[in-house]
Amino acid sequence: MQHEELYLQDIVESVGAVEKFLQNIEKDEFLASDLLQSAVIHKFMIIGEAAARLTDELKARYPNTPWKKIVGLRNITAHAYFSIDWEAIWETVTNHLEPLREEVNKILQNEFPDFELRSDTK
Repeated sequence: MQHEELYLQDIVESVGAVEKFLQNIEKDEFLASDLLQSAVIHKFMIIGEAAARLTDELKARYPNTPWKKIVGLRNITAHAYFSIDWEAIWETVTNHLEPLREEVNKILQNEFPDFELRSDTK
């Protein structure tokens, strides 16, 4: 299995984990919970690290995916943790993670046609 495939799978699985963490959770509950915030940020760091490790060639084939923003968010969460805008994190979770998962699933299908995503991350 190629590294690119593993990194893309890490992104999909981490998005799925965030969705599970926040299932039936309202914004106010998220904003008040250090536990939920920590769990989400951890998965954001995995997503960003995986995106950073993808080759420039692969990222260039999918220019509509916001690779730089994904990596940039990872850098903020890792190095500026105490200045995180939790409202912006909530907005990212609620508006951008599902489209990211869909995009990365398409990339996996295009790049690795024999790849089969685990059933719990589809």
